[in-house]
Amino acid sequence: MKNLACLVLMLLLFLPVTGAAQGYVGPDGKVKVVVIKDPYSDSRTGPEILKGSDHLEAGGLSGLLTNLGCDIVKTAAVKMPDELEREYGEWSRASHTNRVLNKIISESDEGEHFFIGLLSGSKSLVGMLGGLQHLGPGRQPIQDSRGRDIPGLVRLGDRKPLKVGLVYVDSKGAFNTPEITLEGNMGGMNVAVAAGLCSTDLRIQAGLDPHLSTKYIVMAGLRNTNPYADVAIDESFIERISVDDIKSVSSNVHGQMERLSRLTDVIYVHVDLSVLDPAELPGHPDAYPGGPSSGELAAFLTALFKYEKAAAIGIASMQEEAEEITLQAAYRLIEGAIQGVKSR
Repeated sequence: MKNLACLVLMLLLFLPVTGAAQGYVGPDGKVKVVVIKDPYSDSRTGPEILKGSDHLEAGGLSGLLTNLGCDIVKTAAVKMPDELEREYGEWSRASHTNRVLNKIISESDEGEHFFIGLLSGSKSLVGMLGGLQHLGPGRQPIQDSRGRDIPGLVRLGDRKPLKVGLVYVDSKGAFNTPEITLEGNMGGMNVAVAAGLCSTDLRIQAGLDPHLSTKYIVMAGLRNTNPYADVAIDESFIERISVDDIKSVSSNVHGQMERLSRLTDVIYVHVDLSVLDPAELPGHPDAYPGGPSSGELAAFLTALFKYEKAAAIGIASMQEEAEEITLQAAYRLIEGAIQGVKSR
């Protein structure tokens, strides 16, 4: 009997860990989906509102999801609250809109919806992570007597914030800080912000509190990072998935997902379209050689979303004037993610 107990214990230790099941499939067998558009950028030199998310939605997303067997439970768009419209400073405004994105996710879900973010860029990363961190009843931010959120005070006890894992898929790492950035824009810092390395006030204002441990972050497809960001990534606990790993859906891919599934409660996959082969990104300013095709990346995403803690995908950096080949590439990635969810 003792030997049998030891055998059962050993099997449990070595079985793959996929985490607590997410109830995304309704009684009709359809995947329940919430689609969120965030058009706000964090640019100090360009327009604040980018229309790539509109282009991605209007190009046939609803029909695609319907054909894939999804029930679009809700479609929401991020909008700056009227009372904050007079706020100035692009980075501050970006954190306010991230707060709105956060609340759209956390207030509409108790773990039963799969989220698809149509995002302007990596700016929305902090808002998506904050929303997933507060999924479920009782995890909302503490409020004052007038019903206003109190930034920086997390809810403790049985309903403490969830641990969120991040798979960041991009040709760049977005792991700069103000001290090491060569570009000087916030778009190159957002993973570092999420990890608590800089811009603390903006992160807390957006509702991501506490920050992510770097152990909970995996970067995939990097090949266009500056030397300082490379050093910062290598000195952290951040793991990497190479372009070759993506193309072959290697054992490293599954190893990283199993590791995140053990460490975290919920996993977000953020995909910047610049990770793709430039042949599918004509005119895209961040296209960079050596990326996977959309078919290869879709197969990779299918593998990721077979893991039950993977709860949301964000598709970022679609251009308003993007050509049909880029639009179809983005849809292929969403299809890959949905196929992964359906195959659980």
